[in-house]
Amino acid sequence: QVQLVESGGGLVQAGGSLRVSCAASGSIFSINTMGWYRQAPGKQRELVASITSGGAPNYADSVKGRFTISRDTAENTVHLQMNSLKPEDTAAYYCNAVLRTTGSAPLRPFWGQGTQVTVSS
Repeated sequence: QVQLVESGGGLVQAGGSLRVSCAASGSIFSINTMGWYRQAPGKQRELVASITSGGAPNYADSVKGRFTISRDTAENTVHLQMNSLKPEDTAAYYCNAVLRTTGSAPLRPFWGQGTQVTVSS
C-alpha cells in the first residue's frame, strides 16, 4: 500500500501565500516524479508543477514565477510554495507521485486525497 498525505492549503486573500506539502509512505521502492495537480469545479484536473528525482522542476505557464516546487528525496516529500495567489488559483490541489513499489514493478501514478486552496478577491 502507498499513501500520499497532503497538508496545508486553506483560505487566503488575493496576493497572499500558502504552502502545501505531501508525504509519501508505504511500499515504495523508488519515486520518479512528484507533483501537484489542481481541479476547480467544472474543470478538468490540470498539472500545476512537477519535479523529477533529479530535482528538475516543471511549471504550468499560469503559475510560473509565482509558485515554487521543492522535494526532499530522502523523506519522500514534496512541497509547493504558492505566492501572489489569485482567485483563479482556487481549486482542490492533489499530490501525485509516479513510483515503483518494487524493483521489478512498473512505474505507476498514485494520488493524494486533495487539499482545498481558496483565494478570495
